[in-house]
Amino acid sequence: MILVAGATGTIGRALIPQLLAARADVRVLTRDPARARALWGSDVEVACGDFTDAPSLARSLEGADRVFLLTAPGPTVADHDRAMAAAVVRSRVEQIVKLSAYGAEQEDLIASSWHRAGEEAVIATRRRFTLLRPAGFHSNVLAWAANVRAGASIEISTGTGKHAIVDPRDVAAVAARALTSNDHDGRAYTLTGPAGLDAHEQIAILAEALGRPIAAEDVTVEHATAKMRAAGAPEAFVAAVLQGLTFLRDGRASAPTDDVAAVLGRPPRPFAAWVRDHLDAFR
Repeated sequence: MILVAGATGTIGRALIPQLLAARADVRVLTRDPARARALWGSDVEVACGDFTDAPSLARSLEGADRVFLLTAPGPTVADHDRAMAAAVVRSRVEQIVKLSAYGAEQEDLIASSWHRAGEEAVIATRRRFTLLRPAGFHSNVLAWAANVRAGASIEISTGTGKHAIVDPRDVAAVAARALTSNDHDGRAYTLTGPAGLDAHEQIAILAEALGRPIAAEDVTVEHATAKMRAAGAPEAFVAAVLQGLTFLRDGRASAPTDDVAAVLGRPPRPFAAWVRDHLDAFR
């Protein structure tokens, strides 16, 4: 039995069909059982729970052998990971696969510190573990979709900094391999696409697939974070985004790795392939 946290999100929606295809028994942890049942029907068990509710975590783990741990990005990552780790220690669970973040091992990033604390909590359970550290997802460009459909300009706050973005389906495939075998115990994988791309290159690929130009304009990181503040984003999150945008502008997430290929036995999907498969979102 595999418990999947984050089952209705980008990675969870790609992961669960792969686990079911591998004939795994799947249970999802969710605050919205109706949405989970709408997605998966009777193919999965549904456990209603929350990372801030320890008894609900304990109930969700009853009879589970393995856990896919995904917590929403932000300052609560460490607390939520610690909560699940504490529940695991009191359960029969044998393995945790944690979705972490690119650069989680680096000391100088705010967002990395959130995930690093979560990784440490997972390791401290003394259960078998695998850590997945993906770069940004191809699907993050869905944030541009409304502007693209409307013919409006897209604001670029990362300049010409390249980012080795990864297809979330590849991340889910790696997670499925880790959850259905013991071959990846104790490993930390940095998951990227096949090449670093800057935002302007991504826009060019999307424009070519659509067959029409897409307008874009460069803005400062200060402009981007000011909009976040105006929208009411917490200051701790704004500070992490500001630092992350600078990290990307400096090209510090540009280098691809071989980890996806090493686990899956094939190259990671290029961004253009993701665009072809999701073009309707931009039409």
